Amino acid sequence: MSVLVLLIILVTGPLGYKYELVPLQPSLVSLLIALVGGALTVLIAVVYLVIAIKRDLSKNRNLILVSIVLGLVPVVVMVPQMLKAGDVPPIHDISTDTANPPIFVAIRPLRVNAPNGVDYGASENWTAEKLASTTIEAYPDLAAISSTLSMGDAVARAEAVLIDMGLEIVSVDEGAGRIEATATTTWFGFKDDMALRIVAENEGSRIDLRSMSRVGQSDVGVNAARILEFVAAF
Repeated sequence: MSVLVLLIILVTGPLGYKYELVPLQPSLVSLLIALVGGALTVLIAVVYLVIAIKRDLSKNRNLILVSIVLGLVPVVVMVPQMLKAGDVPPIHDISTDTANPPIFVAIRPLRVNAPNGVDYGASENWTAEKLASTTIEAYPDLAAISSTLSMGDAVARAEAVLIDMGLEIVSVDEGAGRIEATATTTWFGFKDDMALRIVAENEGSRIDLRSMSRVGQSDVGVNAARILEFVAAF
């Protein structure tokens, strides 16, 4: 029964934040509770499993195995994310052009109450220069797209790719070569915003991308991965 309670906590904590029933901090604490509880359940269950095997208590052994499997769920869900968070810098604003990042226009009003501002490098303890150097060092593969498509065709292609990726298109300004879109996570309902700048270059076009989280100091590498996914699809 206690394992089922932990699984309920694991699921309802994030969903509570997503549907604005609880603040972010308690929902994050719920994940920690589920993780610690799941790990303790597994450790205790392993001890009982050894006892059940020695005493040939097959019925008890099967129940204990079920408890171990269920107890591992929070561990399997949370530990990879925690390890990944330790492998990337604590940043949440990623751009292919760190000297002149694409700007948010239509999305700016939607982020008025968001903890993370829209200005590049405006987060606490960060400057634009520090954010730029950290981004380049952490994600050296990030680069603008040089396309043979005309500016107009590139705008249309970029919009289609964003839709295929599951993002909500907020604004398309073909004349300015700017597209803004929002990605929403399934579990917590976190929102990350993307701004694309498309300009004519030689006989084709150049596409720069910026992906930025509204909440959280670290994005656990999600924004960079989103940009790379777009580049691969485009």
